[in-house]
Order: sequence, then C-alpha cells, then structure tokens
Amino acid sequence: MFARLQFQRRGDHVRLRLDVHERLLLSDLLDELERLLDDPDDPELRRLFPPAYSDRAEDEQYRSLVQGQLVSGRSKALATVRETLAGETLDLEQADQWLRALNDMRLFLGTRWDVTEQLDYGNLDLNEPGGRELAIYGYLSWLQEQLVEALQSS
Repeated sequence: MFARLQFQRRGDHVRLRLDVHERLLLSDLLDELERLLDDPDDPELRRLFPPAYSDRAEDEQYRSLVQGQLVSGRSKALATVRETLAGETLDLEQADQWLRALNDMRLFLGTRWDVTEQLDYGNLDLNEPGGRELAIYGYLSWLQEQLVEALQSS
C-alpha cells in the first residue's frame, strides 16, 4: 500500500519519518478525538469505552469508578503524539503512547465510518462514497502496524 517506512527502531529510540501532509492529517485527527473525549458517552467512542458488564447498573457503577482514569490515559497518549509530532525521534515510552493514540483514532473512526473486518484495502476506490475515509483508516492501520514492527525489532 505504502512504500516508505515511517518508523525505524534505533536502539532505545524510534526514528519518525512523516511528511508534512501526514503530520497535518494526524494533527487534525488528534483535534477531533480530543474534542470527543470531552464527552466519553458520545456514541462514536463506544469502542473506546465498551461496557465492562452486561448488567447496566453494574456497568454504570464501574464506569463511575474508572472513566476518569481511562479518559486521562487516552488524553495523555494524544498529548504525547501532539508534543512529538514535529520531531524526528521517539523514546520507547513515547512510541508506546503513539501506539495507544493510533489505536484510539482507528477505533473512533472505525465506529464513525462503520468499518468492518471485511474491509478490502486493495480494492478501495477513493471516488466511491466513503472511499477517502476508508483510506485514512487504512493509513492509520498501516502506521500502527509499522510502529509495532519497529518496536519488535532490536
């Protein structure tokens, strides 16, 4: 799908190679997700905050205990990406936060755009309705995969 490696591990750092358009796209997606996190009950976030219990009362009690921590952790990951987006290297902790933020962006966009496991990236048509959105989702998936692979290498 894409040719260049965006992440390359160099010892205890990861080299970040994104062009200006990729950085702008990620910045826009960060803005969008940060706004949504102000309302964790937004339906577009249901994959980020799925029910922990089938019993509604139990689930509400659980959410009241952990929701703040969950939102805080996600916000921290987004802030780390924002702080390091213009840079060229990530330390391993920052790279881990990038993984979390990329996953969160994929989850909320996948919910918004009704992405299913049957998505065929090879047959995306950017001119079809939703084609560009699915390409963005595919790009985020590809970035996440690259970062996982970079972190696994030594």
